[in-house]
Amino acid sequence: MNTEAKLRKLLDDRILIIDGAMGTMIQRFRLEEKDYRGERFKDWHSDVKGNNDLLCLTQPQIIKEIHQQYLQAGANILETNTFNSQAISLADYDMTPLAYEINVAAAKIAKEAITELQLSPNEYFVAGAIGPMNKTLSLSPDVNNPGYRAVTFDEVADAYYEQISGLVDGGVDLLLIETIFDTLNAKAAIYAVNKYFRDTKKEKLPVMISGTITDASGRTLSGQTLEAFYISVMHANPLSIGLNCALGADQMRPHIEELSQIAACYVSSYPNAGLPNAMGEYDESPEHTASVIAEWAKEGWVNLVGGCCGTTPQHIAAIAAAMKKFEPRKLPELVAM
Repeated sequence: MNTEAKLRKLLDDRILIIDGAMGTMIQRFRLEEKDYRGERFKDWHSDVKGNNDLLCLTQPQIIKEIHQQYLQAGANILETNTFNSQAISLADYDMTPLAYEINVAAAKIAKEAITELQLSPNEYFVAGAIGPMNKTLSLSPDVNNPGYRAVTFDEVADAYYEQISGLVDGGVDLLLIETIFDTLNAKAAIYAVNKYFRDTKKEKLPVMISGTITDASGRTLSGQTLEAFYISVMHANPLSIGLNCALGADQMRPHIEELSQIAACYVSSYPNAGLPNAMGEYDESPEHTASVIAEWAKEGWVNLVGGCCGTTPQHIAAIAAAMKKFEPRKLPELVAM
């Protein structure tokens, strides 16, 4: 049975749990510049603190510990620590050549976290996290020149192709194109996925897609409604479509309801721990986050749930416990035309 078949069997049986925030947990270790650099990059010519993905090379034991905390809290799906691990985003640290290596390392760390806890590969999975990138194809970074773009479609697709190559070579079970605020970037990622598996002739891994609603009007940053976003990416034939980041569970509720009504695939959601306070920190309790997501599950809206910014293993444990009471959302029956 391949990975997609395993996942579909589980998803038809119960609501699966995605892990929580990586950055929030890394902050708890209070790492300094020297910690990020490690021995290998001790003489690097620019600051690297904040490059969380680099920790896959310099502090792998910390990343593995975070993964294992989420597994012990009840997560079935781990996201690799690769949110910015492609050439374009890594250019901020002048570390573009490290993209492939970081992705391979991140995938191996997450797989080891599962293996070392002696968890079944039939029920625990690693999702290769593919973030939105720090340059966008739909929006100009220059307010005085709305037609300007800082990057091309081919450059974005090539960067994602290299990232996907590293994630697959590292052993991920599926790919997660997440925190999408620019659908054209997501389309470049989808294109790169298809091209990679066509070029290599490897068995294609399942793909999860997760967008981000950024304002009260229910649109993405690049201006699409949720339905338009869904229509724009469904050609990827994803295992699931969902929402994450930007909003807490309370604010995300109407959008998850809408998505559950239009999606032909499984529906995922991993909201933030509420909205950030004046200090940029997240205060929402695990109990509150879990109670709101439990309302969604009671309504039959979700198949996969977890947490994004501000969430911790405590949030994931509360969510996992709450989900045990509910059946997963049923896939709609497609009517033949």
